[in-house]
Order: sequence, then C-alpha cells, then structure tokens
Amino acid sequence: MNSIVMEKIFKKSFILAALFSVFMGCKRDSDYIAGTPSQFISNFDLRKLYRGEDVTLNAENMRGASVVAGQVVSDHSGNNLPEGLLLLQNKRIVGNAIDSIRGIAIDIGAAARNYVPGDSVHVKIDGGVLKRVNGILEIVGKSGTDVTKVASNRPMMIRRGFANLILSQPELYESTFVNVWKGTYNPSLVPTEKIAGDKVLNDGTADIILHTEANATFANLVPPYMANYRGTVLTALENGKLVGKHRLRTAADIYTLSATPDVPEFIITGFINDPEGSDTNAEYIQCRATTNINFATTKFTIVTTNNAGASVPIGVPVEGWATGQVRTYKLELTSGTVSRGEIFYVGASNKLINGPSSTSIASAKWIRSAAYNVASPFFNSTNTTRGNSTTNLLANSGNAYGMAAFRGISIDKNSVPMDVVFVHNGGTLYDAANGGTGYRIGNTDVYDVIDHNSNRPTPFYLSGSNTSRFAYQPNAGAPDGSGQGYFYALGGTFNLTLGKWTKARSNVHIKLTKTSLIEEIQTTNATEMVGL
Repeated sequence: MNSIVMEKIFKKSFILAALFSVFMGCKRDSDYIAGTPSQFISNFDLRKLYRGEDVTLNAENMRGASVVAGQVVSDHSGNNLPEGLLLLQNKRIVGNAIDSIRGIAIDIGAAARNYVPGDSVHVKIDGGVLKRVNGILEIVGKSGTDVTKVASNRPMMIRRGFANLILSQPELYESTFVNVWKGTYNPSLVPTEKIAGDKVLNDGTADIILHTEANATFANLVPPYMANYRGTVLTALENGKLVGKHRLRTAADIYTLSATPDVPEFIITGFINDPEGSDTNAEYIQCRATTNINFATTKFTIVTTNNAGASVPIGVPVEGWATGQVRTYKLELTSGTVSRGEIFYVGASNKLINGPSSTSIASAKWIRSAAYNVASPFFNSTNTTRGNSTTNLLANSGNAYGMAAFRGISIDKNSVPMDVVFVHNGGTLYDAANGGTGYRIGNTDVYDVIDHNSNRPTPFYLSGSNTSRFAYQPNAGAPDGSGQGYFYALGGTFNLTLGKWTKARSNVHIKLTKTSLIEEIQTTNATEMVGL
C-alpha cells in the first residue's frame, strides 16, 4: 500500500471520528440525569457568604440548601455565653482533605438553653439573616421552632486551640469547641485572684484573653497554676479588628495539670551530633540554667540515646533511658556551679567546637566532659554493663536519637525527665502493649504526659500526641561529609517569670567551620530567656 492511499484512509478515519464526536455532543436535555441539591449547607460554606454586609439566607445563595446540621457547642448552664445563642459546629472535607471544622452562632432566644454539648441538631436557616452582632457572626431571625434535635450524647469534635492561631485567624475557631493546652496566666495571678473578667492566658505560643462574665457560676473560682481550658472562641470588634477571646462554658471545662509551678532547673538549648571528622569525644550538648545551681549539692543527670541500626540491645528499650549498652549513655552532673541564665556544656572531652583541629571552647562553662570511647561506668555510679564505651553519643542519620535531663543520679525505667529532646522517629522506640514501654518524656514545650483531649496518660515518646521531633540536617549521613559540622540551635523562648516556654523550640542547623567561634552557637538562633 503506497503512501497516497494511506493518507486517504487516514483522512477518512479522522473525518468519521470528528462526525461521531459532534453527533455524541448533540445530546438532548432529557438525556442528562437530573440531580437534587442537598438541603444541608456546611458552616464552611455558610460563613463564606458573609462579606462584611448582612445576608438574607435563601435557596439561591445557599444553592438549594435550607438547613444547617451539626453538633451543639454551647452550654448556657454556666452563664458565661451570650444569651440566646446556639453555637453549632460541623465540618466538610475540602481539597486535599483539609480539616474544615467551622462554627456558627444562631440566635434562637431562650430555647438555646434547651441544648447542650453532644446534642446533634438540624436548624432551618432559610429566611434568617447572617450578620455580625457585637463582633460575633450570627444567624438572626430564627427561633426554637426551627431546631430539631436528632441525637444526644454524641462524641464531640475537639481540636487544640493554639493561642497564636486564634489571634491570627479568629474566624477559623469562632463558635467551635477548642481546648487550649497548658494554660498559665501572664502575668501570674496572685494566690487568691478569681477567674472573673478578662485574664491573659498563655499556652506557650502566645497570649490570649480568657473572658469570664461576672455572673458566671464559676466567676469566683481561683484557677490552678497550669490547666487545660476547654470552651469556645467568640470574636469581638476592637478598633475595627476582629479579636478572638476564649470562653469556658462551665467549671468542668478546666482540667488541672499542676497546682504549683514545676520549673526545670536547666533546659537543653542545642547540640552537635556529627562534627567534621571523627565523632569520638567530639559531640556535646548545650544547656542553660533557669536558676543558680551547685551541682555538688543538687545533682542532675543527662542521658543520651543512640538508636542507630547497630545499637544493642535491639527492639523496644524495655528499660527506657536506663537501657544502657549501646542504646543509652549516662553523664552525671555532680560538681561545678552555674548561675541563672548561664550557658553550660556537657559531653565531649576534647572541648572543640567542630571536631578535631577546630576551635577550642574549653574556656566555656563545662559541667561534665568525658572520654566516652573508653570503658567507663557511664550509666550508673557503680560499675555495670550499662552504657558501653562508644564513638557516638548521638546517631548521625536515619534513626532517632535524643537526650534527656533528670533530677538526681539514680535513673531507672520509671524516671521522668524534666527536659527531653528528640531528633527523628526512626527505629523501634515504643510499644503500647501492657501499659507501654519506651523512652519516657516529661511535660515540656512539645511533650505531655497526658493526652489533653482524652486525659489519658501518654508517658512515652511516640505515645499519644508525643510525636513532635526535630529534623536531621538534610544532608545528614551523606558519604561526602556534607552533612557534618552542623550545630542544632534549638531557639524558643523560656520565660523565667512564668517558669515555662512561651515559644516552643524549633531547631536551626548552623554550619560550623574549623575556625568557628563560640559566639556562633551562643547567639545565632539561641534560646531566649525572658525575665533575667
């Protein structure tokens, strides 16, 4: 078959395909399957209808919907919410499965007291008006007859209310059920001060207002030092700007975490895990004191864990930080002194900033240095097999490694650290069976010994919400050594007056050279202490 014939066949085929396409495109209206719009609209879509002016809700602007369904958030028995408002939350999945929990306030008058958290309701909202009333986005013009309760005692959707996000995006949290974790007051309240009024609550990310009405049933309550504060966010207009304020519903929204402050005597502020060249006696940990310490009279311990693939014993560390061998190493702090706010170091015997032939930092404050490559009883004060000699206190890549600070020098699997830092989560670290085994954590800027939503214990790294960790430098473990020589500066802000982190740590990798000076690891992205 010659090329001319083939070309003719191709052209005929193309024309036939085009005609078929046109024919198929000329379908009758009756060929389409008719659809019925949903009667329900999500708060996510409902809130988008408001653009600064009142909106009368109807089938047209709600695309055929007439009802909003959701969970009741409000509880008026505590007298701390605006009268008549039914607070309702729901969610829908939007692009990329983004969480879309949103709330709305519906003014139904006295009937709002008939509904409590856990109720599931349908509310007819067509004909109502969407508007802001005293800063709160509400649907007005509805009544109790528009509400149908379809269920009771349903599990509540609850999310963590980060103060910094509530401040920056109050509309995302307005009229939803949130839990502000680890709240303390800034400034601290006097011992007899009551909760009524506007109090400044700090959760470690920012300060927000906790508002309590003077006639609230719990207005005379003296709040604990640290607690979780459940409730809802309501907005107010101040100087033309929406401001989110947190409100408890009843006294039961407070879950006490600590009646008195428990301030760590020192915190971990940085470290180097893989200096240039050999790691032997070259890794160190930087700390900073929150109070004056005489280590001869008040002893402490730092334990490191190296979970590299060859580290033994393998598997879950049943003895936790006391596992020893090639998994954990103990450095006892039993001599020397530091002052409040002073930086000090623990670790490498060579006291060099970045491995062999680098700048000496021996003039810095060293509380404990050790030649950890020789046989020494690093784990216990008596000679045991725990804490074998090693060339690496901390792993270089792949699996998790960490460090923990303890009060005292007697450490076992039940010891709870006062500060903990982990990098990565690789390896076998935690087993939830039989009450759990692994590396214990304490209450820090990122870890918590209870799950704040369920109030169940979560005492180990990787248990519950304790999954936060710092990241390896992107080139860590690279064969060309490009990942070596990075100091992990942990940053964050520790408030000495409040005795807590007011900005959580977030590590920055500082590339060091052989001639780097100590100022590079004590000033750049260093942990800030407020109240010195």
